[in-house]
Amino acid sequence: MPNHRGFDALDARIIRTLDRLPGASVLALSRELGVARNTVHARLSRLADEGMLSPESTRLNAAALGYPLTAFVALSLSQNAADEAYERLGEMAQVVEVHSTTGDADLLARVVAKDTSDLHRVTRAMLELPGVTRTSTTVSLSEVVPYRLALILDDLAEG
Repeated sequence: MPNHRGFDALDARIIRTLDRLPGASVLALSRELGVARNTVHARLSRLADEGMLSPESTRLNAAALGYPLTAFVALSLSQNAADEAYERLGEMAQVVEVHSTTGDADLLARVVAKDTSDLHRVTRAMLELPGVTRTSTTVSLSEVVPYRLALILDDLAEG
């Protein structure tokens, strides 16, 4: 789990600037923020080392890659085979995110697909995984509020 103890207003400003200028170099960030280049470089290195920065591939839009359909699949597991199910789900390319949950299901997976036939193929494959006893699929019609931390970063940047 990432460590947030050292995250401060400058870190938030750096990340917000990266959101606005995703291809910015360390030099460009330092100029934009009015901060020394070495300071920006050190901050980014520390954030990466502490696991606070996600891989850049998370910036990509699945629809632009040919996967316009998003669905959420709730999975119920046989507890004695859960670890194998976790591993196998992690190997499925179209399973882009999985959360362990409370409630009726054990896991909630976000899946991207080319179309409904592709989604059906993926969900059938999930049901065949060791330990998966039941699935329930909900298709996303539209993303109303995308995943973002910008408002939290804005609050942190203001101190």
